[in-house]
Amino acid sequence: MATLTVRNLDDDIVRRLRIRAAERGRSAEAEHREILRAALMGDEPQSTRQQAAARLAEFRRRTSGRGSPSSGELLEQSRAARMEALTGADEAS
Repeated sequence: MATLTVRNLDDDIVRRLRIRAAERGRSAEAEHREILRAALMGDEPQSTRQQAAARLAEFRRRTSGRGSPSSGELLEQSRAARMEALTGADEAS
């Protein structure tokens, strides 16, 4: 395989490439290869919806079993805290 060196890139372009690579879970070099492959081979990139679903599935896999409270439990806690703040229930104790 050949090596390609690109010089005199604007710092903002390099920063954006690194961010894009991190968002996709790739090294910057792997992201550069993918960008060039997609641009030159004419492949359609995955839809944004498919990418979001893949990232969500990966997040769920990484965070499974952590015992996080459900949204209902969080809502209940939030309501109780607001009620306590409004009624001064904590001061009466």
